[in-house]
Amino acid sequence: MRLVFAGTPEPALPALRTLIDSARHEIVAVVTRPDAPAGRGRRLLRSPVAALAEEHGIEVLTPTKAGDPEFLERLTELEPDCAPVVAYGAMLPKAARAVPRHGWINLHFSLLPAWRGAAPVQASIRAGDEITGASTFRIVKELDAGPVFGVVTERIGRRDTAGDLLGRLAESGARLLSATLDGIEDGTVSAQEQPSDGVSYAAKITVEDARLDFSQPALAVDRAARALTPDPGPWALFRGERLKLGPVLPVVVDEPLPPGRILVERKRVLVGTATDPVALGDVQAQGKRRMAATDWARGVRMDEGEELR
Repeated sequence: MRLVFAGTPEPALPALRTLIDSARHEIVAVVTRPDAPAGRGRRLLRSPVAALAEEHGIEVLTPTKAGDPEFLERLTELEPDCAPVVAYGAMLPKAARAVPRHGWINLHFSLLPAWRGAAPVQASIRAGDEITGASTFRIVKELDAGPVFGVVTERIGRRDTAGDLLGRLAESGARLLSATLDGIEDGTVSAQEQPSDGVSYAAKITVEDARLDFSQPALAVDRAARALTPDPGPWALFRGERLKLGPVLPVVVDEPLPPGRILVERKRVLVGTATDPVALGDVQAQGKRRMAATDWARGVRMDEGEELR
């Protein structure tokens, strides 16, 4: 089949590579988000999907909106049979959805209808799910509500971060997406409507959303920190300034600490929660390099009773 692939960040790359290597399908173009400013110099950078496509001589389309007339005209000229989508990051209007003969087939990193939305992997870890997965479905007007072609499942490890889990799902999901497209071409797969029960949503996570709340139980703080790693990254305030954190580890102690209270020991730095404390891993103060929490605590000369807020 002639494919137009839509995607933007690194988790879309395994699927794009798999389809580039496929002997059955031809990627005639990719659609990705426009170049975005990054770094201190705010230099415009191509998306990871655009960079990989250019390496293989594939046409790159970067519409501001997928409903732009120029984009729709070019999309129609390309005559795609199908348009696979992985983390594209923009809505597809009806005019765009109507162009490919077999529609737009999205790879979504959850077991739909659970965790529709922008941050399904983070939501599954934060909720304490034991199993998650990836689904392929046909895109419709309603968010992530289209009929499902297939799924793969993945167990969530006790220490998995969102980055760990997403990396595995990107690989297994790439194989699922390729198999789905093969089945569509052969006429051997059919999409099944999602059930009306079990629907949940995973909203986009902002930097402000990533502030850890130490008034919650240790298990919740642990899950939140892992869900927010690596992006946008968990943080808390120390002496009024933002301190970037990594995953934490719940520990059992004889005497609990008040929520947010810091206790510096020789080999670990503990922070109180509503239950047992958590041990900090790596931390990064503003303008400083990332370092072990014990090194950071020694450097700031911690006073008794200080807190993370």
